[in-house]
Amino acid sequence: MSTPAPEFTGERLVVMATGGIQTTLLPTWLDWLRTHYPATQVRCVLTSSALRFTTPLACSVFNGGRRPFTDRWDQDVDHAVHVELAEWSDGIIVHPATFHTVTRLALGITDTPMTLALQCTSAPVVVCPALPPGGADSPAYRAHAATLAERPHTTVLPPTQGVSASTGHTQIGTAAFFPHALTALQDLKETL
Repeated sequence: MSTPAPEFTGERLVVMATGGIQTTLLPTWLDWLRTHYPATQVRCVLTSSALRFTTPLACSVFNGGRRPFTDRWDQDVDHAVHVELAEWSDGIIVHPATFHTVTRLALGITDTPMTLALQCTSAPVVVCPALPPGGADSPAYRAHAATLAERPHTTVLPPTQGVSASTGHTQIGTAAFFPHALTALQDLKETL
């Protein structure tokens, strides 16, 4: 991918993908991160709904063999994954963040390891909503996005114009371009 790489000084990045169609691009972005930021360790977290759009194998192959974590409590682990993710990372990007994910984060719902880590981390967080047709105009979405944006060390990048996979119409709803999320994360890191 010939996408320009912005300045990024993070050493430990968590990328969380949810059930938006842009999750199909996650393996490509993981490869891009590995190519342009070889000193940055990247851990990938997939929600159960993200598994409809990518596979753990694809993410592992393009992230240097590091297997992604599936955001469920029922995994065979011998440690507190939510604590590890919250404390290990020096930056977190949620890309794409579905309407459902934005709502859960804004309401403080912590029913998975990653949502609990996001509520407890002191690392900067960038949330990149990806919305269905009409979602950007929803009062509920706007209220939840505003709540998240008020949090310290959190940036919500507004969705951009794109073609809806379901309607074929051009509208606001596409998650921000991944390199823009990385730039926003770098900006947050510099203010902390």
